[in-house]
Amino acid sequence: MLHLGDDRSHSLDEQPTTNDELLDAYSKAVTSAAARISPSVVNIDVRDARGRRGGGSGFFFTPDGFILTNSHVVSGAAHVDVVLNDGTRCPATITGDDPHTDLAVIRVSAPTQLAARLGDSDAIQPGQLVVAVGNPLGFQCTVTAGVVSALGRSMRAKSGRLIDNVIQTDAALNPGNSGGPLVDSRGEVIGVNTAVIMGAQGICFAIGANTAKFVAVRLMRDGHITRSVIGVAGQTVPMHRRVVRFYDLPLEHAVLVAGVEEGSPAARAGLAEGDLIVAFDGKAVSSVDELHRLLTEERVGVTAAMEIIRLTEKLVVEVTPERAK
Repeated sequence: MLHLGDDRSHSLDEQPTTNDELLDAYSKAVTSAAARISPSVVNIDVRDARGRRGGGSGFFFTPDGFILTNSHVVSGAAHVDVVLNDGTRCPATITGDDPHTDLAVIRVSAPTQLAARLGDSDAIQPGQLVVAVGNPLGFQCTVTAGVVSALGRSMRAKSGRLIDNVIQTDAALNPGNSGGPLVDSRGEVIGVNTAVIMGAQGICFAIGANTAKFVAVRLMRDGHITRSVIGVAGQTVPMHRRVVRFYDLPLEHAVLVAGVEEGSPAARAGLAEGDLIVAFDGKAVSSVDELHRLLTEERVGVTAAMEIIRLTEKLVVEVTPERAK
């Protein structure tokens, strides 16, 4: 009895230490991530033609002054200023704007900046620690932490187009956080903070870093993105291994059709909710981002074969993409 009592007492003595160690590890992860990303984060001050002011956040993703932010932060701006981490204010020019993904690239002429590292948003998992840094309500370099609540969400941009593969997080975001980075424990950007659900607690969204990489490159090159669309809302999902083996598919993920717009190319092709898109025009498709990359301007009006899995049957449908509005 005495021996059992000693063991129980020893266990109780050790428990607070274990909790302290866990809390200390969590604190170190958050502070380390924040320290790595904060020098790259900027405050964006915007004025429209009538002199009305607005703003948001952004972050350097190249050392020569290119900044990623939200389209809704800078859209329609007559003048854009950027406040750097050290308080320096610089005028900025809008390099490109893509309202369909709510992303924009602006640039400042400033000395070499510390660029954030863009991570792989396809590699993150629900429950993973994330840190958001931005300028909510004008308070510069505010840090909040939380977890990835869900993946594969869809939300509608102001342009009316559905943004797919959006990250849901409970890291607190407020007005002014828009355009700021959402980073993992290594300080790598896995998303661009874009929206909150007003009146809800802990429901915030970020555009995935893989989407941001693709959009940023095109905006830097062309200043805009012209797309073709098929009219589906989709999300990246794993496929059942038996289906992958049975059809000898080269990839283990596909695009789940979560919705089909009425009168769209997808609707005319006969796509339905629940279908899995596995290939487009002979190219394997394993994610929403891959499908978006294939739906280029050159695809407008050009009929292509799309391979889908419906329940357990593999089908081929003909779809003719339209120009994105």
